[in-house]
Amino acid sequence: MQKLSLDAQAREHLERAAASTSGRSAETVYGGHEHTLRQTVLALTAGSELAEHDSPGEATLLVLRGRIRLTSGDTSWDGRIGDLIVIPPDRHSLHAVEDAAVLLTVAKRVTSA
Repeated sequence: MQKLSLDAQAREHLERAAASTSGRSAETVYGGHEHTLRQTVLALTAGSELAEHDSPGEATLLVLRGRIRLTSGDTSWDGRIGDLIVIPPDRHSLHAVEDAAVLLTVAKRVTSA
């Protein structure tokens, strides 16, 4: 069994994001490319964003700190601390309304050979 403090991870990655020219910091805290499930703590400074991209599978965002806006096409969802947002399977982007940290959970699509 492994235990992890998401609060400590959020704090650490917000500090790293603030020191980064990109305004972002991220670390996979569970799983990875060899697993179906992957969980990543992602921090963005206010005004930073992840440009529009495809979804690699079923995914959710749990807002750990701050405020974010997830946009897909003409639709957007705002999230605050404690909100869980289901990421649509379509192209989408993520914008930090204020300094924010999220837990991104992705279950990759399984491709058959």
